[in-house]
Amino acid sequence: MTRVVVVGSGVAGLSAALTAAEAGLETIVIERAPEGEHGGNTRYTEAYLRMKSMDEVAEDFVDHLAANAGGYVDPTFIRESAADPAHWSPLMRAQSMVDPEILGVLVDNAGPTLRWLERAGVRFDFLPTSFITTTTTRLLPVGGGLAIVEALTAAAKKTGVDFRFETTAMALSNGTSGVDGLCVRSAVGTEWIEADAVILASGGFEGNAEMTSRYIGPGAINLRPVAIGGHWNKGEGIRMALDIGAAPNGDFGSYHAEPIDPRSGAAEPAIFTFPYGILVNKDGARFTDEAPGTVDAHYESVTRRIFAQRDGIAWLILDQGIEDVPNWRRGSRTDQPPVTTGTIAELAGAIGINPDALEQTVAAYNAACVDGEFAPLRADGLATRGLLPPKSNWARPIARGPFLAFPVISANVFTFGGLKADGFARVLDLDGRVIPGLYVAGETMGLYYRTYTGSTSVLRGAVFGRRAALHAAGALA
Repeated sequence: MTRVVVVGSGVAGLSAALTAAEAGLETIVIERAPEGEHGGNTRYTEAYLRMKSMDEVAEDFVDHLAANAGGYVDPTFIRESAADPAHWSPLMRAQSMVDPEILGVLVDNAGPTLRWLERAGVRFDFLPTSFITTTTTRLLPVGGGLAIVEALTAAAKKTGVDFRFETTAMALSNGTSGVDGLCVRSAVGTEWIEADAVILASGGFEGNAEMTSRYIGPGAINLRPVAIGGHWNKGEGIRMALDIGAAPNGDFGSYHAEPIDPRSGAAEPAIFTFPYGILVNKDGARFTDEAPGTVDAHYESVTRRIFAQRDGIAWLILDQGIEDVPNWRRGSRTDQPPVTTGTIAELAGAIGINPDALEQTVAAYNAACVDGEFAPLRADGLATRGLLPPKSNWARPIARGPFLAFPVISANVFTFGGLKADGFARVLDLDGRVIPGLYVAGETMGLYYRTYTGSTSVLRGAVFGRRAALHAAGALA
């Protein structure tokens, strides 16, 4: 019987494992976390899906990914990418970019994959999100990512998948005909597992301080995974494939940024209410337009500017006008209360900022606010005048005490750098050739550049996890 070893048990690994078992393959899952803590980031995410229905991706899905498909890609490769992938040159196949084959496979298989997840016991609905203002449509699994992990784990066990928890993948066995096994380590020691195919779905490297510092830079000390699940992602899947000549893909120096309250240990303690106040750094100065548009479309770019500040932290300053925003607490997922004082000077002292500096910043901002209609649930165009940086929407004076402050840092939701794959999720080497027997899915598969196309990562994991297993089973050609 053909044996498949899957590394990781998030949505990508579980989708691969269940698909492989359904196809009649002997399937082993290697997972470093204990059972009940497994699932990586999937376990803790709400698992937003950029879909307009169960069967169709959102209107802006393709355009957003295509607009962030790489760096300054050589036009030679852009022209070549329009040709049939069967005729691509080795350089084109190994090029670090989102190529049309991958994008087409993701779009075409998103709906069918969600239908497969539905048959596996996952329910979906258009539920409220943490975004108070939005520009795109999002479908959610009922119960979030945890529901996906629980449903797929149960179905995989029922189908005969062998789960080996508290076991870490260490190295690939790369024989004369391709990858033929995997070295793993557990409490009982090290062993080699023979396999006809290995599917790497072990996440990125957001849980590895050495790798984040090496690739993202020394400022990575100011980052942390958005939830406990990310701490399990140490990057071995990426490293072991690069060690045997796999081609890299995705932006290794970047990551999915989300604004969180650093005081909170809750999963994803996001602060999405910053468009209704001002953000100041440790010097008490504003440094960005807090409200260029709807929060779902712009929170990542604002968060990256927070990361660029001294010590990677900012403070969100609000007044009682926040109570005019319906359900504003839905956009503040922290379990910690705001710092609250009666005056701006007192607030500055409480958060460690020079009072004169903060008072001057607030006064300059207030003076730049103008009369106009405040519409909290849509981009209202209520902007400052004569202020740099400007505030483009929801600009009202901060004058109604008591005043509130939340600390905000950038979380590293997941890293962008990973492995290059083809439409069957087969890992390619630096010469654009398939590495036989080696597949990749989820965060381990590099896809994103510069900025994240929101609510697509869970889809990527499920789609390419299934593609990998189906190809290993001979069901795709």
